[in-house]
Amino acid sequence: MAVVALLAVSVNAGEIKLHEWPCTFVSVEITSIPVVMDVGFWVKIKDQDKLKIKLVQDEADIHKFKGCTDMTVENNFNVVFSCSISSTGAVPGDYSCSVSPSTLPAGGGVVQVCATLVKADLSKTPGNSKDVPVATVKIKVKPA
Repeated sequence: MAVVALLAVSVNAGEIKLHEWPCTFVSVEITSIPVVMDVGFWVKIKDQDKLKIKLVQDEADIHKFKGCTDMTVENNFNVVFSCSISSTGAVPGDYSCSVSPSTLPAGGGVVQVCATLVKADLSKTPGNSKDVPVATVKIKVKPA
């Protein structure tokens, strides 16, 4: 035993060497290896398939419409949101969109996405038409 103890002492610090096996064959730990990984940025919009913005006419102006939806977000970094909107041409007018809040800390939360239509030309679509697709809002994200 004294020989084994002397051999173990002479090994460099941090190294484990084994020169004699115990009497029975058993597994002996001789090293450990750290495992590392890179974690990228990720953003998840929950229930994307259920999101819809329904434009509702402004009581004060027959040619102005607005609608919003709440978007639940999960993310692992501070996110800056922006949006763009494109008209389908079904109801001509001036479309715009907004995202509030425009920044969200890591961990996520709820973001409200709104669309607005002003100067709506209602003469292009028959009256009493339901759920007419008039525009698409695209959400963009980037690290803060």
